[in-house]
Amino acid sequence: MTEAEREAFVAGVHVAVLAVDHPGHGPLALPIWYLWENGSIVMRIGDDSLKAKLLRAAGRATLTVQDEAPPYKYVSVEGPVTVGREDREVLPLATRYLGPVQGAVYAEQDADQSGVVTAWLTPERWRTIDYSKMTG
Repeated sequence: MTEAEREAFVAGVHVAVLAVDHPGHGPLALPIWYLWENGSIVMRIGDDSLKAKLLRAAGRATLTVQDEAPPYKYVSVEGPVTVGREDREVLPLATRYLGPVQGAVYAEQDADQSGVVTAWLTPERWRTIDYSKMTG
């Protein structure tokens, strides 16, 4: 994929898989909602979660998004991660994944943001494939 194609694909609505080093175990790999903003992957996570603990310790992660319908496509990004507090409404993210009605319900039920932090992954390495471009 070209740079524009991969960024457009990442900006689409996909449930991603976040993978981070988990010493003594295989990598922790979990599904996650995200936003593509200003060249970074932005994720909301529980401050006390294993995900947050491992992201802080490793300082790096990989995030993969895919299209599960043929012709298959995927984008995987790897890079440094920072975790911190940010006043960020959950409604835009919830609406992105659940639509306006269910997103509003989710946001209302998740209104307490005291235990939530934001993680930013800045892509340094990209891996992509778009099988629609394959010939043969």
